[in-house]
Amino acid sequence: MGAERFLSQYAGTGSDRPYAYLLVDHLRWLEHEGLAPENVGFRDLERYMGAVGAKVAAPLRSPWRVGKRPYGNSALSSAASCLKGFYLRQAELGINIELAATLDKRRMPTRQDRDRALLGHITKDMAANPLAPRRIRRRHPKMLPDGARGLLLPAVNSARDRLVVDWLSDGGFRVGELCGLHLCDLHLRKGADCGECRTPHVHVCHREGLPNGARAKTKRPWELTDGTIRGGLIKRVSPAMIHAYFDYLTGEYPRGSSHGMLLVQQHGADRGLPWAPEGVRKMISRAGFLLRDHGCALHTRGARVLPKSKVDLYAAIRRDPKAGLSLRAVRTARSGTQDTG
Repeated sequence: MGAERFLSQYAGTGSDRPYAYLLVDHLRWLEHEGLAPENVGFRDLERYMGAVGAKVAAPLRSPWRVGKRPYGNSALSSAASCLKGFYLRQAELGINIELAATLDKRRMPTRQDRDRALLGHITKDMAANPLAPRRIRRRHPKMLPDGARGLLLPAVNSARDRLVVDWLSDGGFRVGELCGLHLCDLHLRKGADCGECRTPHVHVCHREGLPNGARAKTKRPWELTDGTIRGGLIKRVSPAMIHAYFDYLTGEYPRGSSHGMLLVQQHGADRGLPWAPEGVRKMISRAGFLLRDHGCALHTRGARVLPKSKVDLYAAIRRDPKAGLSLRAVRTARSGTQDTG
């Protein structure tokens, strides 16, 4: 009953499904450990966080999630937020008030916190979560790393892949949003019939049960009336995105497809079917490996074009890994670079 009441406040938002999954996993762990929300303690929650992947300096007892990958930093932060919200909600009903008092902490804001807040200069304290892992500062999760577009475009092999790189870079789409787009969602001309945006734009619509498993996280209301999409999340489209779209549609898009989705598979037994988000991620990963093989650094935290001296230096280290840490190898690579100019 308490779990349903807690999850009901997130119904219709992008957090409803992740929080439901995380909370169900936690409740199953409580049952496995012989505990209940009424008598669980803070140390027990720390053990649970350690069981799903957090670094905890305490014995974890019996293993949990056997055969599954541990949570990453983002998933651990979501789990910590879910657990804190759930037990604070339980405390409002008079259940386990001591645990809620331990979880309800405050901290002083950092300079980055003040810069991000509208009235950060008058902020005195902020909510803290003792279960949350150490925060990793990274780029915006919806955008490609800086400089990745110029590195990825020469490494991809098809107009479809170039469309993906251009649309992720210019449009700020999530992979699930991009793979879930239908052709009717694209209004790539000025003064579209929807009347909601003068410039070329795209309607990101939340749909369940798509054949490729894609799903937009945003759940803004939308409707299809007289063959025109209205509502949803509206994103503007750049001229480069329109050019990549027509290049893909006129050159590679299958004429006999009936699903009406934008991205399709081009090889294998499922050729012509909608392209899954995992396929997009693997394509970008393969392109990143090709770039690393040619001396360019494309990392998950950011992308940058290395100076020629550093490219040659890293190439020398890759050719001779054992000498990579020696000072002589570094000087040799640098001197060779200076001689060649």
